[in-house]
Amino acid sequence: MIPHRNTSQATDNRDFQGMLGNQVWALTSDKKDQSKPCIWMSSGAVAKKQCNNYFDCTSCKYDSAMEQRVADGKQISWQNSMRKRESMERTCRHSLTMRIAPRVCAYNYNCSSCDFDQYFEDVISQGTGRGEFAMHTIKGFDLPEGYFFHNAHTWAVVENGGSIKVGLDDFALKLLGEADALDLPLTGKELKRNVAGWGLRRKDHLADVLAPVNGVIVQVNEKVRRDPGRANRDPYGDGWLFSVHNSDIKGTMKALMDHQESMAWTGEEVNRLEEMIETVAGPMATDGGILRPDIYGNLPGLDWHQLTRVFLKNR
Repeated sequence: MIPHRNTSQATDNRDFQGMLGNQVWALTSDKKDQSKPCIWMSSGAVAKKQCNNYFDCTSCKYDSAMEQRVADGKQISWQNSMRKRESMERTCRHSLTMRIAPRVCAYNYNCSSCDFDQYFEDVISQGTGRGEFAMHTIKGFDLPEGYFFHNAHTWAVVENGGSIKVGLDDFALKLLGEADALDLPLTGKELKRNVAGWGLRRKDHLADVLAPVNGVIVQVNEKVRRDPGRANRDPYGDGWLFSVHNSDIKGTMKALMDHQESMAWTGEEVNRLEEMIETVAGPMATDGGILRPDIYGNLPGLDWHQLTRVFLKNR
């Protein structure tokens, strides 16, 4: 046990920058994008509408319904609404969603012909992750804002472009210690929520990990496959495990715990863990201490199978 400092750490609010055509474009963090205006509202095509689909217009039911109204002649499109503005006020759709610095559209909103649009979707959105995010700590276990959690200690977060990134949470990684190997799924494999989708191995011990979401694997973090310790060092950043495609992003994320729910749940999990530790190591200090990483490795009396059954929901 070491003294606990009850602090919440927020990272610097820095933007990602990408280069295209000898110009630098700034991509801002979207950790609270679900509360930002829908592109239909930002363009002035409708009076009021907040985005609740993480700017993934291709799977958005509202966007589909509005496009149908446009086709029926009952609604002006957001593109035509923007075309009515002065040329220098015709803002790029990615600026409208506040994910890049202000930029004028050079293609009259024919996005399929825009090299920057393709660059943004193919490179920036898929490759930069969530950017910076605020981190909270509960007795030494980190929880980032904007992430969603499954009760078997996995997390999921929606990326720009509509994919869902998945990983193990800080609690599980500190509990079990650094794995000798992570048995990650292959690209194309279909995952089912609450069913074992991959696993980890430490010496002669194995643990299954339940999938937090349904979907098809579209990308695997090969760096973590080669170096499992990367997940322990940066569980919510470079230690992500894989990305999943799911056509119902909103419904999928609603089934998981949001930040406030996950904070309360983590506190309960810590209490449960402390009770287990007391059975093998005696009464714990009551001075508000926190547990060191690699709890299993530092307390040989703990039973691997009991830990994985209780916290990872192994049978």
